[in-house]
Amino acid sequence: MKNSSQSYLKEVQNQIHSKEAKEIVSAELNHHIKEVKKDWIEKGLKEVDAEEKAVEQMGSPVTLGQKLNKLHRQKVDWLTVILLLITLGLGFLPLLSLENGFSNIEYFSRHKIVFVLLGGFLSIGMMLINYRKLEKLGWLFFVLGMLILMALKFFPSQYLHGVPSIEVGPLTVEILMALPFFFLAWASFFNDKRLKLWHLGILFFLSCYMLIGMPSISVTYIYIVMVFVMFCWSQFSRKTILKTIGITISSFLISSIILWQSVEQYQKHRLVVFLKPEQYPDSEGYMILLLKEKLAQAGWFGNSMANEFIPEGHTNFVFVSLTSYFGWLFAIVLVLILSLFIARIVVITRKIHHSYGKLLLIGSVALYAVQLVTNIAMTLGLLPMMSLSLPFISYGLMPILLNSFLIGIVLSVYRRKDLVTSGFMTKEVRI
Repeated sequence: MKNSSQSYLKEVQNQIHSKEAKEIVSAELNHHIKEVKKDWIEKGLKEVDAEEKAVEQMGSPVTLGQKLNKLHRQKVDWLTVILLLITLGLGFLPLLSLENGFSNIEYFSRHKIVFVLLGGFLSIGMMLINYRKLEKLGWLFFVLGMLILMALKFFPSQYLHGVPSIEVGPLTVEILMALPFFFLAWASFFNDKRLKLWHLGILFFLSCYMLIGMPSISVTYIYIVMVFVMFCWSQFSRKTILKTIGITISSFLISSIILWQSVEQYQKHRLVVFLKPEQYPDSEGYMILLLKEKLAQAGWFGNSMANEFIPEGHTNFVFVSLTSYFGWLFAIVLVLILSLFIARIVVITRKIHHSYGKLLLIGSVALYAVQLVTNIAMTLGLLPMMSLSLPFISYGLMPILLNSFLIGIVLSVYRRKDLVTSGFMTKEVRI
């Protein structure tokens, strides 16, 4: 009878399909049996008899195992998967805008297929990974993110609009590649009660200093938004959060005024020209005026016959090229489809009680939403021009991988949302 509890646990585990659930169930039931066993010993039973009594009290291992298997069953969020497939498919439409500007359309089509497949595989891979095991690797992820930035700063292979990149065979390492590592790191940091606010401040300052030094306004911008949104749902009190945000915004405004002279000239023009593009119709204001003209001429159903070439119409200004080609009706539907990701993640977040998983979802929706909203607002003339892609639609490997990674994280959290906590497990066992 010495191993009666172990035999019981093994029989329960045999009824459970999920490997992750088996580990949780084993730990929970073992703890519960020990508690019940302790109670029987205190009532005067010997240790062997107390263990046998505790196991007997648990009921049939087969019945309990089947019940816990149903309770812990991992699920796939098929709605998010369907949305992902639809948006990845819509990502091929911008290739139509290349017809009048590029002769080698087959080259871009082949690469787009590869990008989409890699994005799909990445989402599936992240879904299969147990996100809970990533929580302890926060420092590793932060170091990896910093190493990417340091490599780009000190060992760049080329510069595109002043932004460094590194060629590694067929792969181009860009600043955007550091964001997933920082994203995972901050989710871990904000869930770690051992870290003080000043610790996080130092880490934030170091990472921002590296990003600003690249320079890449767009990546720095979405990084700051991500961190601050996650910070609002962190372990700190509401008073501390509001106070910190107020101080940070004030410091940012003061620093912006002081550091304005160090900003690249082309970046200054983007901000200045944004206010009065009509004064620069033959230079920096040309693109803003062109985008406004294309959007004004699009109509509800577009004008595919007058498919004129739009610079960066398949990347940063893909929303304009699609609106011009298919019309505003299609553009509205496209925005609604892309916005469904935000709505779905928000719904899932309300169902998650695991603090680390919730932070991952908050960070995911922040990173995704800031790209979507900023890209559309930029093309509509509501924000200054910057190099920022429309999620899943713009051509390019790194943007697709980044957003596929985020959706994979969302699917991973959803898949394990029924892996219950200790208290809830104990309650279920006693029923």
